[in-house]
Amino acid sequence: MEKKYVLAIDQSTQGTKAILFDRTGSLVCRTDLPHKQLINEKGWVSHDLAEIYQNTIQVVKNLVKKSGIKQEEIACLGISNQRETSAAWDKRTGEPLAPAIVWQCSRAEDICERVKNIGVEEQIHQKTGMYLSPYFPAAKYAWLQENVESVKKKKENGSLCFGTIDTWLLFKLTDGKIYATDYSNASRTQLFNIYTLKWDEEICDWFGIDASMLPEVKDSSYCFGETNFNGFFHNPIPICSMIGDSQGALFGQGCIKKGMVKVTYGTGSSVMMNLGETPIQSSLGLVTSLAWGIEGKVSYVLEGNINYTGAVITWLKEDMELIKSPSETQELAFQANKNDSTYLVPAFSGLGAPFWKPEAKAIIYGMSRITGKKEIVKAALESIAYQVTDVINMMKAEERIEIKELCVDGGPTRNQYLMKFQSDILGIVVNLPHCEESSALGAAYMAGLFSGIYKREVIFATMKRNRFVPSMSNNEQEKKYNGWKNAIKKVIG
Repeated sequence: MEKKYVLAIDQSTQGTKAILFDRTGSLVCRTDLPHKQLINEKGWVSHDLAEIYQNTIQVVKNLVKKSGIKQEEIACLGISNQRETSAAWDKRTGEPLAPAIVWQCSRAEDICERVKNIGVEEQIHQKTGMYLSPYFPAAKYAWLQENVESVKKKKENGSLCFGTIDTWLLFKLTDGKIYATDYSNASRTQLFNIYTLKWDEEICDWFGIDASMLPEVKDSSYCFGETNFNGFFHNPIPICSMIGDSQGALFGQGCIKKGMVKVTYGTGSSVMMNLGETPIQSSLGLVTSLAWGIEGKVSYVLEGNINYTGAVITWLKEDMELIKSPSETQELAFQANKNDSTYLVPAFSGLGAPFWKPEAKAIIYGMSRITGKKEIVKAALESIAYQVTDVINMMKAEERIEIKELCVDGGPTRNQYLMKFQSDILGIVVNLPHCEESSALGAAYMAGLFSGIYKREVIFATMKRNRFVPSMSNNEQEKKYNGWKNAIKKVIG
């Protein structure tokens, strides 16, 4: 039977999607399931690994049923994943040893402080391209090892697996046969040397991690093994790509040339610039990572990560109860008083790039008597755009290049107010692809290219986009952005 489709799994912070793409790269069908956000009284954020795996199997089953296709028509699988979320499991049984620590969670802050006191902070930055932070898995793995008794025991008897969500899914989907990750995910652990392209034993020692217990690192576009989805497929299909969601979105957006920039608006946001084959070390609060590995060659990116963007809308809905649905925010923002000077700095779990202040606290600043529900909602949406602008401005200063357009993706890009304001406050064109599932699309493209379903010169040439063009005056833009910077000063001092 002819192989007509590429299957992608996008395992994100809020849920798991299964998405089917045809031979032209067009989205055919999508199914998704949410998973629980486990937040305790200390503000620690966790995920249930078993639930994530079960949901992965179920969304694929739902997709096959919903689409009406035959299993045999699927050529291959690509996986994109939430990146820094950290997992530990038993290599022999495949059972989780603890809930996964989500990338947002800063419970390992004390471990970073301890490593900092050794005097190796700059060495870590030079080797990994990243500033020491509890955001990354290095400290999270160490926390699990030091605080979860079963993790300690499994390390002692040699059956401990550490990994990001891609590695967890690969291990489970291949019935424990394959324990591997790709360059994009490995580079986000703060344990991987992005120049030698190996786990750095010295850094691992500083965090108390056994480098020999970490997964094998492969190209992002590679045959990692086969899966039958826990017996659901009659014949197994090859897993031909794995890539972190932000890098997947960069590839899916067609940002494959040096200097191209994209923003993925998710629970948090990743602002990413393609650096090509030559990395640079940031001195302005950005991090250098690996974009991907293809055919034995790696590409680099400059990136800024923001903790709370789409999650701000979740906060409006679930915690503040100001809205019943995220879709309401667009109309409320348009209806809000345009002269209101309220700013929200959503440092609910500290500030990420370019400030890296995990101890920062959120603030609503600049309210007046005319500030009401609509104005708070407007400030929340605008906080997303301001944070992205902070990172883009750092990229401009770092690379000294003009950025003429910004490629965007993710759920919040459906919000017309946010996209127009993003274009206005940056003063550049914002390009939104017709297919908003850029992370999954990137994983599908990589898998399809590896398996021969796609040709690179065809898939990127046919991409269609909507454009948002800036119209705000320079004076108004400067006034608004200065107000944001004043609000940031109140938070970080």
